[in-house]
Amino acid sequence: MLYVVTGPPGAGKSSYIQAHAKARDVVIDMDLMALAMAGPGADHHNHPEVLLKVVHRARFAAIREACQHLDTTDVYLIQTLPSGRQRAEYKRLKAKVIVVDPGRDIVMKRIEAMRQPGMKGVATKWYKANRGRPHGAMPQGSWEW
Repeated sequence: MLYVVTGPPGAGKSSYIQAHAKARDVVIDMDLMALAMAGPGADHHNHPEVLLKVVHRARFAAIREACQHLDTTDVYLIQTLPSGRQRAEYKRLKAKVIVVDPGRDIVMKRIEAMRQPGMKGVATKWYKANRGRPHGAMPQGSWEW
């Protein structure tokens, strides 16, 4: 089964996966991939541009390969703002969409405390793109795209 875990930056998507994934599952988390490919002492959420380019390419390859094994392996994929094409592909793969959203106020406070300032814009974009869906009432839920 493919689990697409979505939500704004700082919502707790990685924490959700830590609480639900098993050791044999595949987890595709860009921040964890960047940390694995960065030098010692790298910042958990602020990555240099070249590293991000490398990680993006590795992430796309990991998604393609992991989706070949959904009949035997659960795959957890963090996808903050999936494109329409990506949403269609996840629907075709019968993915379960998990939404992690503790609410805009909490997210913005977490970004101020733990993330680079540009993430506020990403969070605003996420809330705008998901207008009309429930936010903050439940830390996680599931939707259909």
